Amino acid sequence: MKKFPKIVFIGSTHFSLSSLRELHIKKYNIVGIVTIPDLPFHKKNKKYFSPVKKYALEKNIPFLQPINLTENSFLRNLKLWNADIQIVVAFKFLPKKVWNIPKFGTFNLHASLLPQYRGAAPINWVIINGENKTGLTTFLVEEKIDCGKIILQKEIKIGKQETAGELEKRLKKISGSIIIKTLEGIIKNTIKPIPQKKIDILINAPKISNKDCRIEWNKPSIESIYNKIRGLCPYPTAWTLLFLNKKIMRFKIFTVKKILKKHSFPIGSILINSLYEMKVSVKEGFISIIEGQIEGRKRMNVKNLINGIKIKKNIFVQ
Repeated sequence: MKKFPKIVFIGSTHFSLSSLRELHIKKYNIVGIVTIPDLPFHKKNKKYFSPVKKYALEKNIPFLQPINLTENSFLRNLKLWNADIQIVVAFKFLPKKVWNIPKFGTFNLHASLLPQYRGAAPINWVIINGENKTGLTTFLVEEKIDCGKIILQKEIKIGKQETAGELEKRLKKISGSIIIKTLEGIIKNTIKPIPQKKIDILINAPKISNKDCRIEWNKPSIESIYNKIRGLCPYPTAWTLLFLNKKIMRFKIFTVKKILKKHSFPIGSILINSLYEMKVSVKEGFISIIEGQIEGRKRMNVKNLINGIKIKKNIFVQ
């Protein structure tokens, strides 16, 4: 194992885990990990461990799970690791007392081409907004969120039918390599961080609320409806209200295709045919459902959805 640099890794999600695993496989000296506290799990009163904590337990790497990042006991234990550098991937905002500890500072991996799409949900928002490219950025952590000097960037194209889940998988695959290039550039002093560009119109990527996930079927552009559904798939998932046989149920929609076609059906009408097509009428055509989940049921393909609904007429969404 490499003795230098001593690294503290800070993260919590599966996205974080890809970078952590790459560092560990390449035998970098991870002296400790900071991750989120355990969360209550609804089955048998068990606790949910973050993927990063699970990996730390498997590989016998010391870890901390602070509730408060400014707590004296946490800061004391963090300093005892005597890290040369800290690496952050998918974690909450760090106070200066944390990011300012190592001599080489702290750098963060962000899933967008900064300065655009600062915030908690860049992968979702780039697809919702119909962007054709995105990427990864490493930057030095400073006072303002996602505003530090850029170290490296890697750009990739977004597929026209790609979902947020599919894009995240592709970004995860290249995250480890950019983390290692950034790390080596910092410790060897071969990369000079540069300030983020000043842009007149900045697009942010805030945390997505439940309200953000509701589909607006009366949007003038079929493309915007289509982009929203794929940008929220598989999580947190686009939803609508399904009016079915005098019942109103929440209907999650995961994957769809768009059909540009003139028609005279009211917006939100559901058309079902013998070919197992389930289409929602919108202003420029139809959104054809491929996978969905009706409240109280499992996620299923369109054939099973139609068979479960049974009735074929007077169904609509809103």
